[in-house]
Amino acid sequence: MTTPLATPATTDSSTLYFGPWYRRSPFFEKTLEAGCSAYDIYNHMYLPGYYADPIEEYWALLNGVTVWDVSVERIVEITGPDATEFTNSLTCRDLTKCAVGQGKYMLVTAEDGGIVNDPVLLRVEENRWWMALADSDAGLWARGVAVHSGLDVKVREPEIHPIQVQGPKSRDTLRTVFGPAIDDIKYYWALTTEVDGIPVVISRTGCTGEVGYEIYLRDPSRGGDLWDRVFEAGKPYDIRPIAPCEARRIEAGIFNYGSDMTINDTPFHVMGLERLVETQDGDYIGKAALEHLRVKGVDRKLVGIEVEGDALPFELSRQCDALSGGKKVGTVTDLIWSPRLAKNIGYVWVPIELAGAGNALDIVAPDGGIWPAQTASIPFLDAKKQVPLG
Repeated sequence: MTTPLATPATTDSSTLYFGPWYRRSPFFEKTLEAGCSAYDIYNHMYLPGYYADPIEEYWALLNGVTVWDVSVERIVEITGPDATEFTNSLTCRDLTKCAVGQGKYMLVTAEDGGIVNDPVLLRVEENRWWMALADSDAGLWARGVAVHSGLDVKVREPEIHPIQVQGPKSRDTLRTVFGPAIDDIKYYWALTTEVDGIPVVISRTGCTGEVGYEIYLRDPSRGGDLWDRVFEAGKPYDIRPIAPCEARRIEAGIFNYGSDMTINDTPFHVMGLERLVETQDGDYIGKAALEHLRVKGVDRKLVGIEVEGDALPFELSRQCDALSGGKKVGTVTDLIWSPRLAKNIGYVWVPIELAGAGNALDIVAPDGGIWPAQTASIPFLDAKKQVPLG
């Protein structure tokens, strides 16, 4: 394997100037005070992208408690007498089985079955649903659908801002802040509560594959207060803010919308998402196309990839070609070093005949070299999600 580029994190980066054209979260000043030195743009907002060494942050997540400002997960709120019927029409998941206070990992589907977005969905009240968006303007999609739906429903983006509190000590930290009710929140369920007059919804969700929670702040004027309360409670556990932990995300088989998959891909094209096309009596956008694919099958698949050898110091800054027999057959969408697995892991699009685990590939590295690789199953660790269920 050729040696990877020494500084892939900086070769395609530049200075980002803060301006009024992108939104700042209620925690933005706190992230600056905490030492964030690089930001990304996600859903038209600033996303903290770098505090310290990603490997150091990886181990902090696995051993303690970490905080992420993820206000970029813009909330689309759906309310009204027909809110449930409307929300159910947006997705291939069967929401008739989703109770008040429950959440789902959701796929918003287009008319051809393509994935519009993959938000976390919370049913906060009987007729109040929240979609916490990945990076796309899916809120505009929902508004457009609502206008022509003939249903009594309202779609808007309220001032609700989540932070993630993730890691094995996250439960202890939040118990100190919110009390023993934290212990009763089941995986993918939520609690509506407050602390010091700060209204929040707390869900047991996150994009780490670890025990973790998301705190949805409902009063943006109290962002600093909430941040300080959480960090004070987490001091005994060496709490720290970190950037999104890409290595842990990929280990857990969690995808990044916009790079790993787009609206041009359906759930049947992505390993692990097939299960979300749930058989149901009701109709939804894209149902006919997806049921056709269920029978016909697909010609390509997003699967895992493993590359042994030298550790990438940061994730790929651009997609790379995947070769088989010297010919391009697919694209690597992401690749990063897993400290526990001691190999570079990521995702690759390949023809369906190469989608099984163990198929040899050559990856064209950013420096023009060749990295020997092989396809792999997703997730790379904890397939039954025993860790976050713990």
